[in-house]
Amino acid sequence: MAAGHRSRRSPSRRRQLINGAVATALAAASVAGCDAGEEPASAPVSQDEDQRPVSVPPVRVGTNIDDLRAADIGKPLRIQATQGTLRDVTLETGDGTALTGKLDGGAWELSSRLEPGTDYVATARAERTDGEVVTRVVRFHTEDLTLDQQTYPSVAPLAGETVGVGMPVMVRFDVAVADKAAFERHMTVTSAPAQPGAWHWFSDHLVHWRPRTYWQAGTEVTVDLDLNSIDAGNGVHGQESRTVEFHVGDANIYKVNALTHQMQVFSNAKLLRTIPITTGKEGFTTRSGTKVIMEKFETKRMNSETVGIASDNPEAYDIDDVRWAMRLTHSGEFIHAAPWSVSSQGLANVSHGCTGMSTADAAWLYAMSRRGDVVEYTGTDVAMTLDNGYGDWNASFGDYKAGSALS
Repeated sequence: MAAGHRSRRSPSRRRQLINGAVATALAAASVAGCDAGEEPASAPVSQDEDQRPVSVPPVRVGTNIDDLRAADIGKPLRIQATQGTLRDVTLETGDGTALTGKLDGGAWELSSRLEPGTDYVATARAERTDGEVVTRVVRFHTEDLTLDQQTYPSVAPLAGETVGVGMPVMVRFDVAVADKAAFERHMTVTSAPAQPGAWHWFSDHLVHWRPRTYWQAGTEVTVDLDLNSIDAGNGVHGQESRTVEFHVGDANIYKVNALTHQMQVFSNAKLLRTIPITTGKEGFTTRSGTKVIMEKFETKRMNSETVGIASDNPEAYDIDDVRWAMRLTHSGEFIHAAPWSVSSQGLANVSHGCTGMSTADAAWLYAMSRRGDVVEYTGTDVAMTLDNGYGDWNASFGDYKAGSALS
């Protein structure tokens, strides 16, 4: 999928991005055995009203970290004092980068997430029962993760892209996500104007989001993947959080009838042109259903071997320069110029599954089209599927939503 994937960072590179961690709510956790100790035996003593010496209880400061040498980055950091009152905490990485947190209910919680393979120093100030403020220091190192233990999210549409009203949001993970529910809780799509929608998991590596109905033309969309350090299961964590914004353009919807051999071209509900076309002949039937333009090529080599037709088959073809081609399915359906079939366009279906039209009509349609524009097909007995291209619209919204890990 086109998604602007980049080279994956090494753990040392990630340490430079601490300040970019996204804020998250931290679950409450009790103080574990990893603490900064207590005051030395020479701590001051106070006296009660009867002038009898009373030892001041030593202050203990602890964290919810189980292993100070390999802290779990998937566990929200919490620091708490016992036998005293925690007043403030500063947390820094080994290179001096400061992180923020907040005191809540007597405990301090980190406002971001820990990064792998990183040294941290927490300095806590706590007040003893006699009013004296003491300082405690906790040092720890987070677990070291390989690239195979981190999964990076590639996103489509691209940042700043303008797409058609049928474009789904697509997130592909380079390492499998086992705990899909944990990830989905940290993945949101918002839009202006607001439009409800749902996630649908196609595999451990791929999840899509679509609105209930086609996007409204002119919508602004924000995809927020707050996945950095989130536990994906099987020892894998999210490698990075990402935010992508894109724009929805005109409502271009093309209606193809394989029985009448016509395509009606609508833009923002206005019929612009009716184009004579040809679709797949017997044995190469074009699929009925809703398709979405996936990519565009001014020229495209089309070789039948890529769709399973051997070179020695009488139906074989190899055309170097098919003009104005727009892909609709993974299986090889395109809209394109087909000057060799003009005499059949509007009259018969003679293609190997593609939608062919004159060069002039194809050039006109290509110029106004973009990724995400909708092509609705009727008139054949072969159905389009969800996973053949951007087939997200070939299910009711209820059935689509059932593919969410949180449904």
